[in-house]
Amino acid sequence: MITLRKARTILKATLAKGAEAGMKPLSVVVLDAGGHPIAFERADGASPGRFEVARGKAHGCVMLGLGGSAIHARAEQQAYFVQAMNGAFGGKFVPVKGGVLVRDAKGNVLGAVGVTGDTSDNDALAAVAGIEAAGFIAEP
Repeated sequence: MITLRKARTILKATLAKGAEAGMKPLSVVVLDAGGHPIAFERADGASPGRFEVARGKAHGCVMLGLGGSAIHARAEQQAYFVQAMNGAFGGKFVPVKGGVLVRDAKGNVLGAVGVTGDTSDNDALAAVAGIEAAGFIAEP
């Protein structure tokens, strides 16, 4: 389970990684294993629509049990699949990198982190740093 305390650790470490690497202002959401938001934060200067993008990245990971990189690859190979998933999930599915699955040491899915604001690769990099700082295993 991702507690609120751990979620806040993820937020703090993710935003710190973004600032340290000189990334554009990031927005970060942490979802539980059911796809419900535990915590969200956006850096100063991040646009207001970023919550939905971050949640969409993380939501797809939780619902499919896949990291954002695998979802992105699937989107490139099977666009019809992504269209179907977006419909199935009520438009809350953003199939790009920056969504990262959170697992425990036994491999159980605990939730996901969605990051947006910079390139998708950088978003994923920052998410991994946050997840690992909280002591979890990241699946980008």
